[in-house]
Amino acid sequence: MENPLVLALLGTGFTFFATMVGSAAVFFVKKEGSAAAHKAFLGFAAGVMIAASVWSLLIPSIEMAKEQGVAEWIPAAGGFVVGGLFLFILDRILPHLHVGADKPEGMHSSWKRTTMLVLAVTLHNIPEGMAVGLSFALAAETGAPSTLAGAMALAIGMALQNLPEGAAISLPLRKEGVSAPKSFVYGTLSGIVEPIAGVIGVVLAVTVAQVMPFLLAFAAGAMIYVVVEELVPEAHGGEHTHAGTIGAMLGFTVMMILDIALG
Repeated sequence: MENPLVLALLGTGFTFFATMVGSAAVFFVKKEGSAAAHKAFLGFAAGVMIAASVWSLLIPSIEMAKEQGVAEWIPAAGGFVVGGLFLFILDRILPHLHVGADKPEGMHSSWKRTTMLVLAVTLHNIPEGMAVGLSFALAAETGAPSTLAGAMALAIGMALQNLPEGAAISLPLRKEGVSAPKSFVYGTLSGIVEPIAGVIGVVLAVTVAQVMPFLLAFAAGAMIYVVVEELVPEAHGGEHTHAGTIGAMLGFTVMMILDIALG
């Protein structure tokens, strides 16, 4: 059996690298993309996260609970609710500023706008990192090629949405007056939480094997919270456009195909 920590680090390292590549757009793009393109990217991320929450997290959680002899709905529903509550609390406590917003959210802070812009994206990356890490830990535990393929599909899906996400933080920072190299570094650092969250999730799952179904559902609940609270409103805010909806449909389809074809 492969070491779950090693697999989790490889998987989350891949998604982190995608964020780095996306952040490098600040060296090649002189201005931010159109509002419609930004909404399409947000919608794409939402679609990917919704599909991943179902196929890569909730369904494995239910199946694993059944194998453990536990009522399937208990860890799935319980973990899902607690995951959403966890992000809700972080959202209310951690000072952060969304791109295009004038007023920061969370507790009052004297932190710089650039810091709070980075933290807004960092919040999104916590459940993503945990989801990828747990999927690879599950693959290491079962040893099934299909489970490993499913974890790889999840990592690819998350990496695809991290590419525009990295640019979505580095380009606005450049517009705020931050130098291109610093914008790249800040954009990259917004994704460093993914390997950290992934490792924490794996350590918990390995320490208490019975908690894996709960943790999978926890990651799903946290991701759905991000989708409903942040991504969907931002993808449809301002002037009405179908870009966010089209992006969400495309993201969901891509993630669904990846999971079914590879998993």
